Amino acid sequence: MTEKSFIPIGIAVLTVSDTRGPEDDRSGDTLVARIEAAGHRLAARAITTDDRDRISAQLRDWIADPAIDAVISTGGTGLTGRDVTVEAHRDVYEKEIDAFGTIFTIVSMKKIGTSAVQSRATAGVAGGTYLFALPGSTGACKDAWDEILLHQFDYRHAPCNFVEIMPRLDEHLRRK
Repeated sequence: MTEKSFIPIGIAVLTVSDTRGPEDDRSGDTLVARIEAAGHRLAARAITTDDRDRISAQLRDWIADPAIDAVISTGGTGLTGRDVTVEAHRDVYEKEIDAFGTIFTIVSMKKIGTSAVQSRATAGVAGGTYLFALPGSTGACKDAWDEILLHQFDYRHAPCNFVEIMPRLDEHLRRK
């Protein structure tokens, strides 16, 4: 059996915040550092306010960009009135990756106990692009990347990973 080679993918980072700017986007910085350290490409980065239409519009723009294989958003996944990132993601999903939220909760429970119940982290697929919505804390971004995404974005990870099925994510959109 031959060894698989690492395959870098293009990942966009979207920070959702009414108060953060490029100078103090610690969660976005955390994700960018981990993406690049893992050998992937930062394909795009943006900050938008907690506005459902703006978030979903940015997701759709990036889904349409062939250089972007995955989008990771940070912020807006909580329970308050301004937390609309999950709804914006679900506006564009073709399929939801239900187990991502469950696995993220399990990882979070080990770090923050029952406070993990307040996260609505979610993931899905649209137009052949993976979409992940993470909480806005640096700890949550570290946990999601280090415990889940680092492995699932590594083509060598067994028994299966997100990268190996990427070519088939949009097979339903192709002509027969």
